[in-house]
Amino acid sequence: MAWSNQSVVTEFILQGLSSSWELQIFYFLFFSVVYIATVLGNLLIVCTVVSEPRLHSPMYFLLGNLSFIDMSLASFATPKMIADFLSEYKAISFEGCITQIFFLHLLGGAEIVLLISMSFDRYVAICKPLRYLTIMSRRMCIGLVTLSWIVGVFHALSQLAFTVNLPFCGPNEVDSFFCDLPLVIKLACVDTYILGVFMISTSGLIALVCFILLVISYTVILVTVRQRSSGGSSKALSTCSAHFTVVTLFFGPCIFIYVWPFTNFPIDKVLSVFYTIFTPLLNPVIYTLRNKDVKDSMKKLGGRVLKSSKTGHKP
Repeated sequence: MAWSNQSVVTEFILQGLSSSWELQIFYFLFFSVVYIATVLGNLLIVCTVVSEPRLHSPMYFLLGNLSFIDMSLASFATPKMIADFLSEYKAISFEGCITQIFFLHLLGGAEIVLLISMSFDRYVAICKPLRYLTIMSRRMCIGLVTLSWIVGVFHALSQLAFTVNLPFCGPNEVDSFFCDLPLVIKLACVDTYILGVFMISTSGLIALVCFILLVISYTVILVTVRQRSSGGSSKALSTCSAHFTVVTLFFGPCIFIYVWPFTNFPIDKVLSVFYTIFTPLLNPVIYTLRNKDVKDSMKKLGGRVLKSSKTGHKP
């Protein structure tokens, strides 16, 4: 893909979260801690799922992949945002800006498909338990994860197909801490109404429709669970409620931002922070706090690491 176009703009200025030096120092410390916690939390889930045999099931396989995507989603823009808090000149090259847009939509598209896959997994487990291992085979799980990345790539390329050739010849200030597509296309020197409509149909409405389908799916699952009164049903209810919380946290900000791309709301910047930084942090917290198997496996893994460390230090 050719990066150069007819633009005279070679870089964009990111306005960030605040112009106050005191606030920027606070944000630097705060978001540094949040980012480290996000990466370590999701990495811990990935390592636990890979190393613990009791978690080698379809649900945890998908959870491990979700944690990998969340770790990547938190990393496409956050490190630069943290570095920019200590810099007066918050610039990003045209190529860097396009790269951020690509990875945002790649990872966002992949996560949408993966969340749908996790919903399907819970539906089969609860509504068709006798056929669960047959339907959710290893081949099916690998196919769902592969499909999520394929959809993510095609979605990202569809967003960039027109954007990379837009002429940017004037304003170059992006009112955010990263290059978000709705904000970037507004800086183009041509009428971007058609592109905005395309963005609504490929990002906003798709996210809205997928969210509605997921709500319907989890409603069917919860109705099925309520008709049962066993310990297993209680565990299924806890798992599904955790999944639905994650779905709501991810889709809510995305829908708000991409269904109304022509309008700038003051809360847009807060929502951008939420779904690129806080949601990837909250996912491991939600899953570990509400899932006994994951908590027990983490303790077991921690015990093995500690034991191995002590053994390694013996003379």
